[in-house]
Amino acid sequence: MSLHQSGGLSAAVVAIAFAVLARSMGAVSDGGALTGAGIAFLLMQAGGVRAFLPLLTVFLLTWLATLWRAERKRSLGIGERAGGRNAGQIVANLGAAGLCAIAASVFPRQSASLIIGAVTVLAEAAADTVSSEAGQALANQPRMIVDFRPVPAGTNGAVSLEGTFAGCIAASVVAWTATFSGVVAWRWAPFIASAAVAGMLLDSVLGAMLENRGKIGNDAVNFVSTVFAADLALFAVLVLENRRN
Repeated sequence: MSLHQSGGLSAAVVAIAFAVLARSMGAVSDGGALTGAGIAFLLMQAGGVRAFLPLLTVFLLTWLATLWRAERKRSLGIGERAGGRNAGQIVANLGAAGLCAIAASVFPRQSASLIIGAVTVLAEAAADTVSSEAGQALANQPRMIVDFRPVPAGTNGAVSLEGTFAGCIAASVVAWTATFSGVVAWRWAPFIASAAVAGMLLDSVLGAMLENRGKIGNDAVNFVSTVFAADLALFAVLVLENRRN
């Protein structure tokens, strides 16, 4: 068996085990588990099996944040729906990471930059979910991001200091996990985290200005925000690398 085949087999085994674990925990639906396994496989094919670690970090952060004070969220009518996240939600939050991974495999000379984009997507997804869940768990009076008027918890576009701070921490944890595991270089962690936080804030703006008016759905908001975060990080990489050269 060649080294490439061995790596592909290891990636497949890890991806399938991840899907089974997530499904057994009720975190995802059947379709969500299959979609998550596919994205995990693509990430590991592009960045090695170690690229699974930031994805696992996202899963753990979002799962724990969803469970945190779940009773309070249910009493407010904003708790996570039963059955876990479906395939559409997984694609909306992580699909852009899969696209970056595919591009990294097709264009190996740009793979390092594209993996940074993929990790940024993961960091934004973690930041967005953790900020929402922490805000719903802790904030007494969230406010709309566009005009700061008080709104009920769970309103699209609502933000809070507690949720925003938690989201920033989540983005940083994913970024540093990726660097610690050797997926990306250490110097890129601050840029990944910053781009992820920017995507998290854009998510709230889109929710306030478009989703609340029925212009686009939540999945579209999530996907656009992750793409924006990845593009922002890739732009930073391009500018800084050109300056070095």
